[in-house]
Amino acid sequence: MKSIQAFTQLFVCIFLFNYCSQKKSELTSESSEVKKTKVIEAAFFTPNPQAVPEQEIKTLTIGSKAPDFNLPGVDGKFHSLSEYDNSDVLVVIFTCNHCPTAQAYEDRMISVTKDYKDKSVQVVAISPNSVRGIMLWELGYSDLGDSYEDMIVRAKDKGYNFPYLYDGDEHTASLKYGPVATPHTFVFNKERLLTYVGRLDAKENISSGANAEDLRAAINATLKGEPLAMNTTKTFGCSTKWAWKNKLAKRVNKEWAEKEVELVEVDTKGLGALLTNSSENLRLINFWATWCGPCVAEYPDFIEIHRMFADRGFEFVSVSADNLSIKNKVHNFLKKKTSAVSNFIYSGEDKYAMIEAIDPEWNGALPYTVLVEPGGKVVYKMMGSIDPFQLKKTIVDHQSIGRYFDR
Repeated sequence: MKSIQAFTQLFVCIFLFNYCSQKKSELTSESSEVKKTKVIEAAFFTPNPQAVPEQEIKTLTIGSKAPDFNLPGVDGKFHSLSEYDNSDVLVVIFTCNHCPTAQAYEDRMISVTKDYKDKSVQVVAISPNSVRGIMLWELGYSDLGDSYEDMIVRAKDKGYNFPYLYDGDEHTASLKYGPVATPHTFVFNKERLLTYVGRLDAKENISSGANAEDLRAAINATLKGEPLAMNTTKTFGCSTKWAWKNKLAKRVNKEWAEKEVELVEVDTKGLGALLTNSSENLRLINFWATWCGPCVAEYPDFIEIHRMFADRGFEFVSVSADNLSIKNKVHNFLKKKTSAVSNFIYSGEDKYAMIEAIDPEWNGALPYTVLVEPGGKVVYKMMGSIDPFQLKKTIVDHQSIGRYFDR
């Protein structure tokens, strides 16, 4: 009997060894493929926003030749001016992810591209912005910044039907065209001479019913070779984020880092008040602890989210589930993370009472995050680590926040 048991154990060990070896080989192979993919991506293009000396910006004037460019697109390819030689009209629109005006015009840009795709008209969008020149509060109308990686996400989310190119490293093309705001439109004829520069139309609000009338008129006249009565207009939108604007961003970040960080004790009754949310703000509450690895890792994301949306009827509240005996340790952590928000630490000893006060359906595992409307309605909750992008999207698409000025 013992010999049978020994044989069985030996067989199981051999089976498990072979199984694990096979899985290790599969994982190694998969890991190699991932590395290979990353190498290919890196070989295509690696964003590297540079410091650029401040200089005077001059917008192209009517009759100017279209400046050449060679820029990386969200499709994983470089694109140059000559690529569009077969089109009778070239429309270059400088736009970006974060600007509410730019977002308000996205559907109009998609519509123009669709309506003229069979009329020898090529639309190309270029993001001129450097992430060095953007402050977090300027991202309050978006779930994304203006990095190359974020451009890929935005183009996919909106279903862009035109090339979307990145010029945020050194502004090599943007400095030649001179966009003052996003969006800023440039229309060129077959000879690539500028026939129109300015706005898409005169009504920014998406509820206005505007349909890029100025741009369409410019395209139609250019196709016919006719002069435009109004070939130059002003353009309303977010100013171009040139790299040298980082001086202001540095100052704002320094001021934030120097803000006082407080930590206040809260009991179960206080937790109930936080969740009832008698404020006028959309309130994001994160329950965490210093001993929780995922909590510590994702905490900076919450500070970034707060700084993005704090000026728009939004607030982030931090609640530590650490024992009150290590309050100083918690406070020091919050200082290092520049957590100049409403910070609380649970004062009770009964953690289960805390769990029930927060959410009877919560299993108690940290981190735990909820998004609460004024009045206490929960519109988002996550047991476990958040997806920062999805959470930002949930916040900006909430009816009290919004992506556009006309909400």
